[in-house]
Amino acid sequence: MSKIAADFGIQDALKALGIKEINEGTSTGSNHFSSGEIISSFSPVDGSLIAKVKTTSKEDYEKVMSTATTAFKDWRTKPAPQRGEIVRQFGDKLRELKEPLGKLVSYEMGKSYQEGLGEVQEMIDICDFAVGLSRQLHGLTMHSERPGHRMYEQYHSLGVVGIISAFNFPVAVWAWNTALAWICGDVCVWKPSEKTPLCGVACQNIAAEVFKANNLPEGISCLINGDYKIGELMTHDNRIPLVSATGSIRMGKIVAQAVAARLGKSLLELGGNNAIIVTPDADLKMTVIGAVFGAVGTAGQRCTSTRRLIIHESMYDKVKDAVVDAYQQLRIGNPLDENNHVGPLIDTDAVAHYKNALEKVVKEGGKLIVEGGVLEGEGYESGCYVKPAIAEAENDFEIVQHETFAPVLYLLKYSGDVENAIAIQNGVVQGLSSAIMTNNLREAERFLSAWGSDCGIANVNIGTSGAEIGGAFGGEKETGGGRESGSDAWKVYMRRQTNTINFTTELPLAQGIKFDL
Repeated sequence: MSKIAADFGIQDALKALGIKEINEGTSTGSNHFSSGEIISSFSPVDGSLIAKVKTTSKEDYEKVMSTATTAFKDWRTKPAPQRGEIVRQFGDKLRELKEPLGKLVSYEMGKSYQEGLGEVQEMIDICDFAVGLSRQLHGLTMHSERPGHRMYEQYHSLGVVGIISAFNFPVAVWAWNTALAWICGDVCVWKPSEKTPLCGVACQNIAAEVFKANNLPEGISCLINGDYKIGELMTHDNRIPLVSATGSIRMGKIVAQAVAARLGKSLLELGGNNAIIVTPDADLKMTVIGAVFGAVGTAGQRCTSTRRLIIHESMYDKVKDAVVDAYQQLRIGNPLDENNHVGPLIDTDAVAHYKNALEKVVKEGGKLIVEGGVLEGEGYESGCYVKPAIAEAENDFEIVQHETFAPVLYLLKYSGDVENAIAIQNGVVQGLSSAIMTNNLREAERFLSAWGSDCGIANVNIGTSGAEIGGAFGGEKETGGGRESGSDAWKVYMRRQTNTINFTTELPLAQGIKFDL
């Protein structure tokens, strides 16, 4: 074990989460282990091997699906409030294990320890939300045009929900889907990112303990591990009516086509190219806080990270100077050390994409005003630490049009009124998160109107990054159109049914049609 892992209690965290052996296997909740190949989980914090995880073979996948489909037949018969009680217990277990799980998230993924704890808190919050929801899975009643008839609609459990999650939120996104799916009477098969497999094993261990204590089938929560090939088994599987996938736009298009080909449903949370508009009426201090955290939080590896700062020409130099000054104060290093602001990228492939973006923006005519670069030397041995960079650019640059999962912020200038800024913001294929900094009511309302931001999330006087679980989370255009978490996002995990009851002795036909026999 490395010195950092020893100093920050990683071994104790793994033990608390039930990860005791170096060769933890794929588990459906009990003692079934995969016969697949082994993948190694290396920490981007110090480059050390944390543990090895067995991937899921095709034979193992069939066992998992058999276990899940069998469990569904039992789970869907439980009244929703009883399912809510199980989710409540799961949330309480997360409260007990918040510190070790948050520590594992930080060490395996590379985000700051505070963010790791925050991610586990999101899991707890969605459990609380889901418990309340368990008594509110309501439909509608409506009047029939036929006398003596009653019409209503209700929602039923959907079945097996397949979940494919990304490395940047290795536990929260799974919980967003799972807590709601469980409440709805569904069972879940989860493929976490192959870059953060231990977080998946830890969550599965926690869930399995809760289900076992309540004498419930293990297949309510299932885990599979591996690369895109194991994900393909889910996307092509008719036994999985809904696939929820979080990741890149490229990945999402592949998933969407595969699921649509069998007329299944997909819930897609894909890339973001998020912008903050800064108008002449913006509060400078709030702008800097929102822009800097949005751009460098999680080392720029959030789907809601701020990529573009669209600044009015009258404020441009003032905002630029303030943001550049704030960047000079950033501390980059071990994310488990709470004195640091920015941790590492997930791996050296991500570093290569970061370097390519900086080279490309200069080649296209941009100017780096905060130089980037890869950090070396003591504390940076993993090769995954980079300097957050800022470049002056144009919105039509090819590199600006794409999402770079790294701390690279592009400054864009606009003139005229806020409509011009909104046009720039909307001028990308992604449509996840957006924000405007202004104290002008008309500008704010214009931004939030039907002809304003085209994103799924639009904020006023807060940044693009971060979202409360009470609201539906997701985006438009090539972000995929999916919605997770709060509001009525639960409906995607259920099937809608319209019912008509005739309580007369006659059988009148709709639209007055006569059919005498």
